[in-house]
Amino acid sequence: MRSRRIASLAMLALVAVGCSGGSSAAPDTSTSPSSSSTSTSSSSTSSTSTSVATSTTVEAGPVYPLTGLPAIDSAAAARPALVVKIDNNRSARPQSGLNEADIVFEEIVEVQTRFAAVFQSNVADPVGPIRSGRTQDIDLLGSFNKPLFAWSGGNKNVTKAIEGSDLVSLSAQKNQVYQGGGFRRDGNRRSPHDLMADTSKLFTLAPAGSGPPPQQFQYYAGDQVRQGTPAAGVTGEMFGLAITWTFDVTTGLYARTSGGEPHFDGLTGALFTTDNVVVMEVVYRPSPADVRSPEAQTIGNGTALVFTGGNVVHGTWSRPDRLSPILLTDADGNPILLNAGRTVVELARAGNLYPVP
Repeated sequence: MRSRRIASLAMLALVAVGCSGGSSAAPDTSTSPSSSSTSTSSSSTSSTSTSVATSTTVEAGPVYPLTGLPAIDSAAAARPALVVKIDNNRSARPQSGLNEADIVFEEIVEVQTRFAAVFQSNVADPVGPIRSGRTQDIDLLGSFNKPLFAWSGGNKNVTKAIEGSDLVSLSAQKNQVYQGGGFRRDGNRRSPHDLMADTSKLFTLAPAGSGPPPQQFQYYAGDQVRQGTPAAGVTGEMFGLAITWTFDVTTGLYARTSGGEPHFDGLTGALFTTDNVVVMEVVYRPSPADVRSPEAQTIGNGTALVFTGGNVVHGTWSRPDRLSPILLTDADGNPILLNAGRTVVELARAGNLYPVP
């Protein structure tokens, strides 16, 4: 079972994180928000690494569109994408289901960050804590082919915007959705960080005719030359929250710390890990629905840092419109390839996240 495999690998990653100097006693740090800065194309030149890195490549035959891994469950491969807005307040950790998501976006909100976890090949029962959506989710998630969008609800302006989009709103404020999606309050968590649901039930709420998402990234296949240069991981801050992703050569995974502490997935008890980390440098502007809420500009282009297999590639991200997947290209205009597997996308302000040598 995939969750057991992830748990086993991630526990090995915990050892690597402990050796990397992360302190479990360090608290979250809060700083003033960084000023928005315009994203520009990277001028850094990629070079081929001579290091040996663990890799997972695309297999022949059907694959899951959001991971590139072999599609061993045809029903799962055919279902729509499900996006769950997951709280990242310190009181919300450990969250449930982050290691089961195919793609996780980390976006800045009014206080530090929130996750938009995209499920398709796997489920997480329970998942959460679930919090409210933002207008930035509409553009960010448009490429997933009318995805299901599970959220706790929001103010009237945000609700109007999301329900007027092509996202399939599964708001916990609707009684029939609350019951059908398995929404409930976890008595072991403190409000408002206590709303949970089951992805297996949320998937059943898909409208008739819902289809799978298109592939979002390009993956290594066969014996392709590995791109980039060696990097131990990525570190920096997301709106005052210190984060680090550290590569473990034994597992081939990147393990997360938040605020100097190991970041766990409460569903399995393992570290929050991923196969790939994509840093998209974006501009944040005030949301038209609430000027206090930052809104990531994810249409256009900007600098990208792509971490996979222990290497980093400097390049550019681009999207001509909200329905297009993110295109990652290196300094020569070639596609940047990822290892098949799970991916975390950091929507960071310029210069806030950088490679660890």
